[in-house]
Amino acid sequence: MQTSPSDDSFAPGARERLRELGVERLSDAELLMLVLGTGTSREPVSVLAARMLDEAHGLRGLSRLGAGALATCAGIGEGKASRLVAAIELGRRAAAYVEPSVRIAASSDVVTWTGPRIAHSEVEHFLALALDARQRVIAVITIGRGTLAACPVSPADAFRALLREAAAAVVFVHNHPSGDPHPSPEDVTLTTRLIAAGNVLGIKVLDHVIVARTAHFSFLDAGLIPLADRGTP
Repeated sequence: MQTSPSDDSFAPGARERLRELGVERLSDAELLMLVLGTGTSREPVSVLAARMLDEAHGLRGLSRLGAGALATCAGIGEGKASRLVAAIELGRRAAAYVEPSVRIAASSDVVTWTGPRIAHSEVEHFLALALDARQRVIAVITIGRGTLAACPVSPADAFRALLREAAAAVVFVHNHPSGDPHPSPEDVTLTTRLIAAGNVLGIKVLDHVIVARTAHFSFLDAGLIPLADRGTP
């Protein structure tokens, strides 16, 4: 009868390097070994981790696989797949976390905080950075999550959440999985509607930023949000 590996057999080499060198010095394969924990009776965890990275064409490709796809990989199963997607999502959330009272002064600030979370996603996400009167972040709100090409959002959806946060202003953000950050006609129309709704409700729309894998587009920087609508910092 085959026995389950004990805790002592969990990626021992990677553990030792973690203790001696710190997590920053570990390779992608070693980090993956620690998340997976064990290999199989036919494949040690070091080989399993290296094979997964090779088949996914690296860490970025691996991060795009869902739990279902990962569970079908040889030697993974539902348990390892669940741990892996959870670890990847924790990393995304930590990278996208906005410290309370951080001030958003430019579109580059928006990309810094939201890019790690959505820029490489395979589907569109529509976020709102709720700001106080001094343009400091109150909350990062997910308004919608869509498909590869679209993320249906209405002004009612967006401002309902912003009113709950008592936001004085907002920066909207969404991603383009295609890699092209330029706005579609629908993006332009939605931005116009959002600005109008914000003016009625007393929540200033300061910008709408579209992020892609290697670039971004800012409606404000492009002169598509008049300063009269935007207000002053």
